[in-house]
Amino acid sequence: MEGNLFNPALITSSSSPQQQHLVWRPLRIDDFNKGYKQLLSQLTDTGSLSSSIFEMRFNEMSSLPDTYYIVVCEDTKTNTLVASGSLFVERKFIRGGGKSGHIEDIVVHKQARGLNLGLRLIEILNEVAKNVSCYKVILDCSEKNVPFYEKCGFSRKELQMANYFHDPKL
Repeated sequence: MEGNLFNPALITSSSSPQQQHLVWRPLRIDDFNKGYKQLLSQLTDTGSLSSSIFEMRFNEMSSLPDTYYIVVCEDTKTNTLVASGSLFVERKFIRGGGKSGHIEDIVVHKQARGLNLGLRLIEILNEVAKNVSCYKVILDCSEKNVPFYEKCGFSRKELQMANYFHDPKL
């Protein structure tokens, strides 16, 4: 597991025969240098994320085992990341002390869109959630992304609300 955010064995199929140069795996401590910040910036504002902040957050997440599962897809021809998504596992008192998975930060590089990487990413995150005994997986998305997530097997459930705080500090 050295350098990986979580045990790679939780991802049962890491590549497909048609796209052998695209490898699915856990986030690694050195992925900042493989374009992780640039990939995330295609999703949202990454702020002043530096390699030292990345390493600090990675180590913090690593210190909380069985909680953070960030899956990336690496193009081994270019040694760059082309997709990423996060699964956060919440431990609950309800459901007999069950676990609920939360999917966040789904992004596919603009040059890799149309290859069904988003669908594969969601499949892998669901697979990881099942492998760590989550009783459900939930996610929030914009209205325009609802058809994609319905294609991935999700259905509308209630309503999301948010309360953003200005300029949160690390």
